[in-house]
Amino acid sequence: MFGWFAFRSRIKGVYFSIITQALTYAAMLLFFRNETGFGGNNGFTDFKRILGLPIATPDTRIVLFVITGVTLVGFYLLARAIVNSKYGRVLQAIRDAETRVMFTGYNPLAYKLSIWTLSAVMCAIAGALYVPQGREIFSRLTVEDNLRMGLAVKPGSSPIPAELFELFPVLKQMIKRRGGDLSGGQQQQLAIARALAAAPKLLILDEPTEGIQPSIIKDIGRVIRMLADSGLNGQRMAVVLVEQYYDFAAELADQYLVMERGEVIARGLGRDMQADGVRDRVAI
Repeated sequence: MFGWFAFRSRIKGVYFSIITQALTYAAMLLFFRNETGFGGNNGFTDFKRILGLPIATPDTRIVLFVITGVTLVGFYLLARAIVNSKYGRVLQAIRDAETRVMFTGYNPLAYKLSIWTLSAVMCAIAGALYVPQGREIFSRLTVEDNLRMGLAVKPGSSPIPAELFELFPVLKQMIKRRGGDLSGGQQQQLAIARALAAAPKLLILDEPTEGIQPSIIKDIGRVIRMLADSGLNGQRMAVVLVEQYYDFAAELADQYLVMERGEVIARGLGRDMQADGVRDRVAI
């Protein structure tokens, strides 16, 4: 429906990109809310069977892998056929000179809407076949076992530091639950706690706020601030935070670096971020 109205109104270029990105971001925020029942950034949890078959068995995994590969090849052949067809040549003509195409008797609206819908369907299928989990926890291990994985560099009898449960009380409540059954925010807390179990001197966090509800973002921010100020178990700790969420980074940063295409384009003290115009540099 949006595509029909947008193409009919001849919205294109940067304006079309901004509108579609805004709608996508709004939908993402809606789906990530726990109230919607979609499991937040973690998605549906405890998914054990597909079409009656256990998803964890090697045979089922091989079949899913083959289906993914066949689908990829099928989409490639379909896209290639479209590009080489009359339909594809009309699309290329619309891209290069839409007004001229209209004068020759073609209706750009139908072509643009159909290819836009087809690409959306292909993206949806691709997302359903491959859903990466950025936190890389062990979904089939319990919270306790995940935390013990962080103790791999220590003697086997080393207990889980009690301070971790003080930082993240929810983990103590769910100590016997599997990691894959936690919400996205809880998984992020588990991933941070597992890293802290090894008592590192340097903690690197890559966008810890991604897809997480505001209340948990505040909890994670509180922990980061505490670690930067006081360390863990009396041991000082440096924290490197890689983040696009400006307000979160500005509240925590002692020093900042702004990078673009692998190069540092600005640096300074955290308290000077607003005066230095950092928000404008990281705005989309």
